[in-house]
Amino acid sequence: MTEIRNKKISIIGAVRSGIGAAKLAKQLGAVPFVSDSGSENKLKSSIEVLKTEGIDFEIEKHSDKVFNCDLMIVSPGVPSDSEVIKKAKARNLKIISELEFASSFCRGNIIGITGTNGKTTTTSLCGYLFNECGKKTYTAGNIGLAFSEVADKVKEREFVSLEISSFQLDLIENFKPKAAMILNITPDHLNRYENSIEKYAQSKLRIFKNQDEDDFLILNKDSDLLNQYFTKAKSRIFFFSTKKKVTNGCYLEKDEVRFIKNDAVEFSCNVSDINIKGEHNIQNAMAVIIAAKIFGLDNENILKALKSFKGVEHRLELVREIAGIRFINDSKATNVDSVVVALKSFDEPIFLILGGQDKGNDYSMIENLVLQKVKKIYAIGSSAEKVFNYFHRKVKTEIKKDFNEVVNASLSEARKGDVVLLSPACASFDMFDNYEHRGKVFKEIVNSK
Repeated sequence: MTEIRNKKISIIGAVRSGIGAAKLAKQLGAVPFVSDSGSENKLKSSIEVLKTEGIDFEIEKHSDKVFNCDLMIVSPGVPSDSEVIKKAKARNLKIISELEFASSFCRGNIIGITGTNGKTTTTSLCGYLFNECGKKTYTAGNIGLAFSEVADKVKEREFVSLEISSFQLDLIENFKPKAAMILNITPDHLNRYENSIEKYAQSKLRIFKNQDEDDFLILNKDSDLLNQYFTKAKSRIFFFSTKKKVTNGCYLEKDEVRFIKNDAVEFSCNVSDINIKGEHNIQNAMAVIIAAKIFGLDNENILKALKSFKGVEHRLELVREIAGIRFINDSKATNVDSVVVALKSFDEPIFLILGGQDKGNDYSMIENLVLQKVKKIYAIGSSAEKVFNYFHRKVKTEIKKDFNEVVNASLSEARKGDVVLLSPACASFDMFDNYEHRGKVFKEIVNSK
């Protein structure tokens, strides 16, 4: 990135990424202007930060003032076909993502992690494991802190474990992670990609667009769509698989996870050593093990970290057990494929909470699992009718207006040994600020009973 001192920078979106970019721009001597079409009530906390930082902003609109800039930075929540972006393109303005902007000022090693599912767990585990192995590592991106909040703090020999969405990759130019992971590709966000799985997949593949032979690419050998759309990269490739042996990377041999490089096994552990359970988490752990071995981390410390990592909030998180009924918060399940993982994780009968802001969901993907495992569905949010219409002839389904109604109903209808599972398959923006807010509200209501 060239010198940005005194440059006018318009930032579209006033939530986590937008606020982070605005603060970094100001700190580096630029003149940021933040614009968001959201309501004052929804953006209350952001407005307080912007006022405290002395950053100019507007809300409830995108006025012509946003086009008076040298550079436009777009937050991941803003669709690339939105009116403000179309107008900016028509004026030939330079437009980049917050990811691209922040990466320009990061001197450390970026481990970029993308995929449809597992990003948050893998990013958290990667940051935790590297720190446990004595490597100072920041965890940022779509998880916790925006990349812009930490980018200029990461020193040369330090690391950042970075969760990256396809939206952030859509507007990159020079972004070049030292190591990139693509965990899997399954249908998601098709409403943002003209219902084209190919366009969505190509967006994910942009993570290695600028990598060269000095960089590393970690790929899931078992993801059919990833392998279908994968094109040859210049970086050095390592695969992970729970189904077949690989020559460079991680694979499963009975109950043993092995990392192999040039036909030599350099690390191994038992599946039982990985504290987070389920086949999906074995794959997530494999991806991190590969990254750890690429950067020469110590086997004993890798094993200790795998044994002690406790997982992440809002991902198959046990909230509480009431009268033998377990309440599980899986608010992070914002697509149908995540619900597949959640349903496979339980042998007990399930009361499933589905619904929110629909993203073009195909519920046939979970139909068989629902028939096998689910006693009843509670449909919530703006997609409640779609959920009801699809499932009510197949399994008991009832529309509820909020979590309070859901939890009260489940306490009277579920029995000892049952599971009440919030795994919505939808975005949260119809009723909540984000999936974290949704999960927090669910937990508060469960814990109040």
